[in-house]
Amino acid sequence: MVIKCGTESEKEISYRCVQCGFSVTTLYIQYSPGNIRLMKCGNCKAVADEYIECELMILVIDLILHKIKAYRHLFYNRFSRETLHNEVLLWKLSLGFLILDAYQMLAVCTTQDERSLPASFALFLGLCGKVLMGVFFGNLMFLGIILFGTRKFLNAKIGDSRCKHILLSILVSSYFKIFVIAMMVWEFPSSVVSIIKMFVLSSNALALLVITDAVMIRCIWICFAAHAMKFLVTQGLGAYQKLVLW
Repeated sequence: MVIKCGTESEKEISYRCVQCGFSVTTLYIQYSPGNIRLMKCGNCKAVADEYIECELMILVIDLILHKIKAYRHLFYNRFSRETLHNEVLLWKLSLGFLILDAYQMLAVCTTQDERSLPASFALFLGLCGKVLMGVFFGNLMFLGIILFGTRKFLNAKIGDSRCKHILLSILVSSYFKIFVIAMMVWEFPSSVVSIIKMFVLSSNALALLVITDAVMIRCIWICFAAHAMKFLVTQGLGAYQKLVLW
């Protein structure tokens, strides 16, 4: 695995020590191909980023275990400035996020009869409209509360680049949603979706903590409020549509 180290012409790019979060300018020095020396942090005197020499699977396991140093490596040392400004990547991640969210809503907010093949095309359109409206307005409120809470309670400046960084961190830290794909193949109780939501919430809070360097409890409350509002919006829209159809 190769990560570009900081040079004198790239000092605006802030790498971080995965142990203490202190800014570092260089992650490693390469003497020859395959021969590198990891740099130490000037604050804690530990190796700044041990994941440079680790396999990708080690990073994935540590992310699942919610190790903060794995999140620091991912959001500061692996994602470059070009990644943050890659509009195509953001759109792809957003599309995948919304598709998984739509299936999750379909599994939780609809009955078995509704998920079966609709008797008419009108019922099919009604089901699609219910899911799409829930996904759109639910995630709109979710992202709005994340950005508002970050600015209001975490005292973080929200600019264009900052918004992209926060959006990217929320999308990537929602990787637990990928387990929803298993529900397309095997039958699972609805409680599994609740467990996935809990893991997504905790992962979002840890990502927000790493991005903003704020207090953990505030990050948890902001993410909890965002997820709660998203749930209330989707439930409210579902109840409203049932009332209108009735």
